[in-house]
Amino acid sequence: MRGLYLVTDRELCGNKSLTDVVIQAVNGGARYVQLREKNLSTRDFVAEARAIKKLLKPFEVPLIINDRVDVALAAGADGVHIGQEDMPYETARRLMGPKAIIGLSVETWEDVEESRKLDVSYIGVSPVFATPTKTDTKKPWGLDGLEKIKSVSRHPLVAIGGINETNAAAVVQAGGDCLAVVSAICAAENPEAAARKLSGIIETVIRERK
Repeated sequence: MRGLYLVTDRELCGNKSLTDVVIQAVNGGARYVQLREKNLSTRDFVAEARAIKKLLKPFEVPLIINDRVDVALAAGADGVHIGQEDMPYETARRLMGPKAIIGLSVETWEDVEESRKLDVSYIGVSPVFATPTKTDTKKPWGLDGLEKIKSVSRHPLVAIGGINETNAAAVVQAGGDCLAVVSAICAAENPEAAARKLSGIIETVIRERK
């Protein structure tokens, strides 16, 4: 996994529709879309996920559902992202199947060590920096923490938390394979331009990192 990873937040979209933000982000270079809905009913979440999945199909961009394995299965999503308090990885893998993308958040060093034993698709380093969109997480890892995780992990790292165009290059240099962003795209006046700028930064630094 590599590139720009959009995590949705409908409240940050303002007067823009969520579907419009998603399409703009993908047109700007987002390679993964995670649908995150904390307040929708299960019925509405599944309906929305199916609609987004249909929109993404022509772009061959995977749809990943936040937390909800049931919604991912019902919508035919490509994967699910789980946290430390969500369904255990082994159970999620059994339900989702061997080809599904399953990401796991790591918030402590113990989480990192445990993740090395698991066949997850990626680990989400959460949060890299303090951010108002993730208030239920532990102390930020910072760039040093991200670099330390990269040195021991056998999985791709998806960095999330307070990432924007001013610090994106430093996050990739520290070991982020994917940069997951929320407000930097959802709250942007022009989500496509914001996504294109971030995608360009990621690709440039990854080329230099090789």
